[in-house]
Amino acid sequence: MTGPTVAVPQLSLSDLDSEANEAAIRDRAASLPEAVDIAIFPEYALTGFVADSRAYSGAVTRDHATEFLTSVAADNEFDVLAGYLERDGDALYNAAAYVRPDGTTDVYRKRHLWGDEASVVTPGEELVVVDTPAGKTGLLTCYDLNFVADSAALTDERIDALFVVGAWPAAHSENWRLLCRARALDGVRWLVGAGRTGGGTIPGAAETEYAGRSLVVRPDGVVAAALNRDERDLVWTLDRDVLDEQREFVGSVE
Repeated sequence: MTGPTVAVPQLSLSDLDSEANEAAIRDRAASLPEAVDIAIFPEYALTGFVADSRAYSGAVTRDHATEFLTSVAADNEFDVLAGYLERDGDALYNAAAYVRPDGTTDVYRKRHLWGDEASVVTPGEELVVVDTPAGKTGLLTCYDLNFVADSAALTDERIDALFVVGAWPAAHSENWRLLCRARALDGVRWLVGAGRTGGGTIPGAAETEYAGRSLVVRPDGVVAAALNRDERDLVWTLDRDVLDEQREFVGSVE
């Protein structure tokens, strides 16, 4: 196989406790195989989240998030993608930072907010495409998967992979799996989805159990590898030949 190796360290989070989450991320990253080129952590991985005013106490600045992730990337010599709650002045964003060992960074802000999240978080405005070892790669966060227009726009960008950070409710986990498969298939690209597992940890907040179910989907919509809800690592190589063969088969890319 020829192509980059991606890892999804599926984990539970401590809501509004960045120190605990950063320690967990650092430990899980250090335990990954040497062959890994990209490690992908779930939505709000650095900070956790709660959909009320307490969210402000757990948010971090972009500089804090990217400096921490750069240190993880540099220590382990692979790229890192992770979600976090970003504080920018008086606004909060559901952000995901793609960081390389040399410190270069791209940040995506979730555009489609789910439920009560919209009462606290400001939506982002732009789709983001980054250069990764997997080729041109689109970044999405959780509920963004539902929006076919975004998938079509990323198809127009001729991306080779989608990286999706998520915190999908366990009660709707089949929808997560279905949408990940659809978004891989309708754009003929690899998709890697990193899901939060475990449950919410803030007293008085709505109780949520998260799906986990991190997965890798081939460009033909077939699930190549997947986890259930355990805190385990999913490691897979995104074979460039598989992508080229599927695109030739369907004639979707010149």
